[in-house]
Amino acid sequence: MSSRSSLGHPTHKHFGTPCENTSSLTFLLLLLEKEEPPLLLIMENKKKQSTLQKCNGFGISRLWAAGKRRHDQLHLLATNTKTAFLEKAKAKLRNVSKEGKEKKKKVQNHLKTSLIFSEATSNVHIVYMGEKQYKDPAAVKKLHHNMLSALLGSKEAARDSILYSYKHGFSGFAARLTKSQAEKIAGVVQVFPNRIHKLHTTRSWDFLGLHHHFPNDLLTEGKFGDGTIIGVLDSGVWPESESFNDEGMGPIPSHWKGTCQHGKHFNDSNCNKKIIGARWFIKGLRHKSKIPINITNDIEFLSPRDKMGHGTHTASTAAGRFVEKANYEGLASGIARGGAPLARLAIYKVCWAVSSGGCTDADILKAFDKAIDDGVDIISASLGNEMPLFSYVDQRDSVGIGSFHAITKGITVVVAGGNDGPISQTIANTAPWLITVAATTIDRAFPMAITLGNNQTLMGQSLDTGKQIHGFTGLTYSERIALDSTDDSAMDCQFWSLNTTLAAGKVVLCFSKSDQQDMISAAYAINGAGGIGLIYAQFGDNQLDSCHVIPCIRVDYEVGTQILSYIRKARVPTVKLSVSRTVIGESASPRVAYFSSRGPSSITPGVLKSKLVFFSALIDADITCVSPHSMLVHLRKPDIAAPGVSILAAYPSQDTEHSSGYAFLSGTSMACPHVTGIVALIKSTHPDWSPSAIRSALVTTASQKGTDGMDITEVGPTYKAADPFDIGGGNVNPIKAVDPGLIYNISVHDYIQYLCALGYSNKSITRLTRTNPKCMKNNRYILNLNLPSITIPNFKKTATVSRMVTNVGEITSVYEAQVQDPYGVQMVVEPRILRFNLTTKVLPFKVTFLSTQKIHGDYRFGSLIWTDGKHFVRIPVSIRVRDSHSYPEV
Repeated sequence: MSSRSSLGHPTHKHFGTPCENTSSLTFLLLLLEKEEPPLLLIMENKKKQSTLQKCNGFGISRLWAAGKRRHDQLHLLATNTKTAFLEKAKAKLRNVSKEGKEKKKKVQNHLKTSLIFSEATSNVHIVYMGEKQYKDPAAVKKLHHNMLSALLGSKEAARDSILYSYKHGFSGFAARLTKSQAEKIAGVVQVFPNRIHKLHTTRSWDFLGLHHHFPNDLLTEGKFGDGTIIGVLDSGVWPESESFNDEGMGPIPSHWKGTCQHGKHFNDSNCNKKIIGARWFIKGLRHKSKIPINITNDIEFLSPRDKMGHGTHTASTAAGRFVEKANYEGLASGIARGGAPLARLAIYKVCWAVSSGGCTDADILKAFDKAIDDGVDIISASLGNEMPLFSYVDQRDSVGIGSFHAITKGITVVVAGGNDGPISQTIANTAPWLITVAATTIDRAFPMAITLGNNQTLMGQSLDTGKQIHGFTGLTYSERIALDSTDDSAMDCQFWSLNTTLAAGKVVLCFSKSDQQDMISAAYAINGAGGIGLIYAQFGDNQLDSCHVIPCIRVDYEVGTQILSYIRKARVPTVKLSVSRTVIGESASPRVAYFSSRGPSSITPGVLKSKLVFFSALIDADITCVSPHSMLVHLRKPDIAAPGVSILAAYPSQDTEHSSGYAFLSGTSMACPHVTGIVALIKSTHPDWSPSAIRSALVTTASQKGTDGMDITEVGPTYKAADPFDIGGGNVNPIKAVDPGLIYNISVHDYIQYLCALGYSNKSITRLTRTNPKCMKNNRYILNLNLPSITIPNFKKTATVSRMVTNVGEITSVYEAQVQDPYGVQMVVEPRILRFNLTTKVLPFKVTFLSTQKIHGDYRFGSLIWTDGKHFVRIPVSIRVRDSHSYPEV
């Protein structure tokens, strides 16, 4: 998904570039090109118009050019079409015979239903039944059909109703049901409506220390990921990219059971020893959409082929082959590769650039189900929910459901954290069994010199190298050329806000004033008004995009103000723009990306309580509630951070704007596959490690320091030092992660006990997992889940937390505890020395927290490190001092 996406999240979103709302954009383009009446309604809807202004990408120039020109035409067309439709409907009613009053009534009802989408119309619902009752998938499928047959009255109705049968990793089905039919289903875990989700490197791998030319590094130790299979749930793949060639690759792993599903412009020849399988899932979106899915003119492919580019980008970042001289318009030239170049890819297309776009629950769950059965080792999913989040065990979270069943089979699941930063408590995908990834910068920049008419030279950044302005040209400020001087929309260069006569032939300076506008939209607005360049001043958002139509340079407010001062003083202000270039190693990095969603998890006692009541009503199960204070739990998310800003990776080459076959994208969607690639290397080196062991290795070895030796900072209102709610354990360090020394392991049983501690009864959890959990009557298990972190959100005077570590380093070793106390809190570790040998591989310890101040406040942070002199096994500590009268700050 990129930064603040608007496509990103109807409910599930892609966490790609700041407006990876390409689906909504594509829909608007389709309507424009087809000249269909609904466009008028969409463009007059302020919310949609806001979304349009926030989106970037290839379509806005076409929207600008077509929108104004066709507005009157479309208005007339819409009016005429509506009139013709109503006249046709009236004629149909008049032609009904007088004797057939009943028939006339049916026709009237039919017309009414067609126009207002009657609530009686069936919608897709997901019936989730937990673990499979039978090992044989055919028996599970038969059970689903029998349930539907009994509900709907016939086998034929059941066959017509069902979309998917989930029969491999877990049990359930997706079917078209009315609301009343869905409410009649009993004896299952949960029934919930299908929703839409959004889509949450020539340098990045070297920046992380993963150098392919060093003979003894993790790449060679991990066999370049050979033998592991990565399942990518995304928007598909562009198989012709050189990043997916299979030259020199060995046989496909024997545990692979998947297939290469055919579709438009995709067949067996598009799979190879690199892309070993590909599937596509659209039934959920097809039935969720309120309009027909139009795929004419290759606006999308009904196949695993990627139209959007998002899936191709993430797949190549995780496991792309070595490609020399990869670049984007000459920038960032070098060898492109993924983290695990010899890992195999299994593609599961669940996200689409059609209709309203996105990725639906029904399709996501089916992809998880198939991936588990196909034999993948790792699942990478750069998508997720939007606020408000569902509780960790709520079945409406399809990523949470699917991933839980995946980890029970030993499959590690890596997900993007979302692009709603820098606001606190916006992190998505917070289930404790997931590896949730935040986005950071790397040490690469693309500076462009801005020379003013007074010979003062200032610096900005730009990805535009194609269209150049030679020599000095006119420069103006957007408010000076406003179409309406009383409307401040010209300040950030919104559409139709600029005087075309005054803008023509000039470079325009604009200031960002809200998240309703971005540099891409401003560029197309200026281009439409006749301008030839844009200097865009904004707060330190890391997002850097290519504008394509005119040169765009991003500057901060300080530089923008200096340029504005020159414009106000000069009689005839002019400017000369240089060519953008690539610079490495000169900027302090990493920094937490401005758009990267921040923790902690937003799930609060009130939310948990309401979800429990809802869940209890649905499944007719008893729920054991605990007190609100004991239920207060903020999981420390994200887990880890990785490069996610201006990442160069493979992209569909059919797009003329990315003809090189490589493109820059930003978002936690780009950070997620970096971690996925590292997980593949670790899995190749330690094939017996559990998903939680791999996560522990990543978190406990991560870095908290930047290239300048200082603490990593976060790009936000204060540029403060990054804390665990910004970067989790820190920025990922692949070299150290393969040899962590100690790990914090968690079993499936532990996760079940964690769910018990949230207040669910044995009966309800049994229906979820098909196991007998035997819940312990100790809600302190919430704090004692063996995570590689400690978070206490409701700390009073004292608390004790238990953890357990497993030695995976030298057989005989001694570790000593080192603590960094959170301010106002003392930490006491017992024992302070851990001794491991041939027979003692696992040891427990306790940490007691003692308050040293009376004033309550926000979170304070510290750490606990176990070290043997070689390894430094660090876990972050987050603690918030509260008393019984504490209240949230507003």
